[in-house]
Amino acid sequence: MTDYPSPLARACLAGGPALLAASTFFWSDGRYGPAGGTLLVLAMPLWTYGIVALLDRMRADLPRYAAVVLLLTLVGAMGGAAFGFQGFFESVYGLDEQTSLAALDAHPVTAGILLWGLGPMFPAALFALGAGLVRTRRLPRPVALLLCAGALLFPVSRIPRVEWVAHLVDLVLLVPFLVAAGEGWTRPRLSRQPSPTS
Repeated sequence: MTDYPSPLARACLAGGPALLAASTFFWSDGRYGPAGGTLLVLAMPLWTYGIVALLDRMRADLPRYAAVVLLLTLVGAMGGAAFGFQGFFESVYGLDEQTSLAALDAHPVTAGILLWGLGPMFPAALFALGAGLVRTRRLPRPVALLLCAGALLFPVSRIPRVEWVAHLVDLVLLVPFLVAAGEGWTRPRLSRQPSPTS
């Protein structure tokens, strides 16, 4: 089995974070709107598919860790998509920020789970992915560390909704996945020679 991603996985590794980065350009007063929300929703399954390919390669070295990161990724992607849907429907129904927050306040438990609970799990999954890639050397160490940095900075780029900060962090996240899509990943291994037979 080759240690490089399939063409579809390569496309998703690049396309997921690229769509996230594109969604930020459609912000209006820090809100996604219909176009940005749609791009964010589409980014999540593509990005997840690519991440699954990375985790498949990591599983040989860290099987339990990869399984936990996979679950975290799936749950976090749902949270990310929820923010995309929120931005879409806010715009479609003509809700301003205060009206939208007031509506969420009427459902504190479910809104807390769906948005404020699940939302932070995706950057947490990205950080865990980067840490695993550092450990297994499935990506060059500086690239994997850049992924960890982008994951840590992601909440900073989304909570205050400062556009230039969001664009910068989007770029920091995009680069490691472009490297993974373009070069594949391997960890140097010693080749096993067949033992001589008598």
